[in-house]
Amino acid sequence: MAKRSPRADLLRQALAREAARIMIEHGVDDHLFAKRKAAERLGVTDQAVLPRNTEIEEALAEHQRLFTPDAHATELADLRRTALDAMRLLSDFEPRIVGPVLSGTATAHSDILLHVFADTPESVAFSLMDRGIRHRVVEKRVKLQRDEAATFPTLRFEADGCEVDAMVFPKDGLRQSPMSPVDGRPMRRATAAELEALLAAGA
Repeated sequence: MAKRSPRADLLRQALAREAARIMIEHGVDDHLFAKRKAAERLGVTDQAVLPRNTEIEEALAEHQRLFTPDAHATELADLRRTALDAMRLLSDFEPRIVGPVLSGTATAHSDILLHVFADTPESVAFSLMDRGIRHRVVEKRVKLQRDEAATFPTLRFEADGCEVDAMVFPKDGLRQSPMSPVDGRPMRRATAAELEALLAAGA
């Protein structure tokens, strides 16, 4: 196996930090776009040194810890409280929170991402309508396995000034979490009770 060049490692770290900065400052949530923009800014053309998504996530956490620890803690707690309210609103559909608000790398620009489970997407939509909550339906694609992707209806609505995306899975979708775009493993999901515990612990 060829040894990695120390220079390539340093360049990869610099690209990860720049990609993280772009995501934080410009509200970007697409890792691929952020790493390509970082490469453009640093004049890097070698695709082999582009950082992995996990390296960008590590750089995000490091940036938030070093430069904006208090502001980040406040933003994250606010987002998690709003997410908890949205989950309680959708409690009939066994909601689970996923993504940056759960992992802790969310920025002020991050959307709240939920997975809900129902016989039909219409039942979730009617529940929102009954509460007078305006929403729209979009289609979002996720990977179920490395070589299998699927599209699911997603109800997008606003809560306390934050955008919430509630992706609707069939009821048996609780058994299999989609693959994370960050590390390719089954996406971490958390219940409202687990999110409440994180808030109480200040984690």
